[in-house]
Amino acid sequence: MKILVIGGTAFIGRYVTQQLLKKGHEVSVFNRGVTLANLPLEVNHIRGDRQNLTDYRQTFEQLAPDVVVDMIALTEADAQSTMDTFKEVAQRVVAISSQDIYRARDILWGRETGTIDTVPLTEDAPLRSQLYPYRDAGMQPQVPPDYDKILVERVMMSYPSLPGTVLRLPMVYGVGDYQHRFYPFIKRMDDRRPVIVLEEGYAHWHGSYGYVENVAAAIVLAVTDERATNRIYNVAESSALSPAELIRTIGQIVGWHGEVVIVSKSRLPQESRLALNIEQEWLIDSTRIREELGYTEPIDRDEALRRTLTWERANPPEVFSAIGLLDYATEDAVLASRLNS
Repeated sequence: MKILVIGGTAFIGRYVTQQLLKKGHEVSVFNRGVTLANLPLEVNHIRGDRQNLTDYRQTFEQLAPDVVVDMIALTEADAQSTMDTFKEVAQRVVAISSQDIYRARDILWGRETGTIDTVPLTEDAPLRSQLYPYRDAGMQPQVPPDYDKILVERVMMSYPSLPGTVLRLPMVYGVGDYQHRFYPFIKRMDDRRPVIVLEEGYAHWHGSYGYVENVAAAIVLAVTDERATNRIYNVAESSALSPAELIRTIGQIVGWHGEVVIVSKSRLPQESRLALNIEQEWLIDSTRIREELGYTEPIDRDEALRRTLTWERANPPEVFSAIGLLDYATEDAVLASRLNS
């Protein structure tokens, strides 16, 4: 097949590109050329800015891709430009979406109230009622204020002449993870912290994760299998570890012999308590892609974690977020008060 990837060299995209090549497909990548070090030599590179995507329509007509994979459609305008550019040019578009489209996300973050949504969430679970989930979250410039995958999906699945496929991704970890999701855990272990303290509700909470190479394999499967036409798929590991379980698993892999101590919220200082509705878990059900397309993870979780932790140690971030973890001084004070009570 001839496949065009919009993006294709960042965290997830480079694995998608590499796996498509290994399967013998003819791959072209359209991007600004910022991360070309991740681009295999066999790839046909088209340099350009997706904000001006329609300007390259003649080039794309000559390329005549069978499938277009849009890794970086973040806004309604992005999706509209993709569909307008490739209608009557490509046979299908595959859009990368997120589990943040579900209402459970906003219940967790306190943007919606009411009944807790039952998990795991299938593709038919309720979506957010409010748009633009990160507009006031201080995430710019990484996330534009009009980011919303709900709107991206609506556009991508609304053109009869250009069928779409949507993949809703979980929290993705692995080699190249710009969010360094697991670095705070390994940092504590490397600092020889004997104890890691977790708030009770958070310690037992569950959210869906996926290892980057496995997530890329799911995307490649949906790109190359016509049965994925006009379908929406959740992608996630079939089972999820709680933060307490994840820390213990990482500890076993790296040889940390410390203890996870779980304390009630009342024992934590007010400023250290999570401002989340932990009653709402954020698990998605990936049964559909497994049953319809035969998806299975090529790399098991233990090996995925080993590769991730090795990379995290070799590439520590300058700044990282440690949601759910206490600073060391607070942690020590909580432990001391617990021993003295």
